[in-house]
Amino acid sequence: MKKIFIGILFFGAFAAKAQSYGTLNEILTRLEDRKGINQHLENVNIDNKKFVLIKDFEDHTERDFIVIKGKDATYVEVFDDKATGESSSNVFTGDIIRKKNIVSLRANMLENKKIPIPVTKTLLLTKQDDILYLIDVNTKDRWIDELSYSKK
Repeated sequence: MKKIFIGILFFGAFAAKAQSYGTLNEILTRLEDRKGINQHLENVNIDNKKFVLIKDFEDHTERDFIVIKGKDATYVEVFDDKATGESSSNVFTGDIIRKKNIVSLRANMLENKKIPIPVTKTLLLTKQDDILYLIDVNTKDRWIDELSYSKK
């Protein structure tokens, strides 16, 4: 009788543990979808798209743009000085490589002059609430699609 009771108790505990693992797996899947890890965006066209990143600091504002046209890309940095009101910019050109949701940018020309160390960015393409984002893998900066940004 003891063996049967211990056996039922063992299988009941095992079933309860398996059920909690299933719930935990569902929660992890939802969190990964929110972060953009488990999304399958291979069919999303990013050709002729413009992505924007705006950073506001005490003394200046940085506006960065990535314009993608086919396999070519333009990366623009605009610095706005709050004290003087002056703006300066750097225009980099280069190319991109896309593998599934990863977009790699290599900009090796600064205003049509080759630079010794290219500007590189590795970006993760994500979609949340029908808005496309590029998330910088290294800095976690979020670049938003300009069309989505200008709608709001």
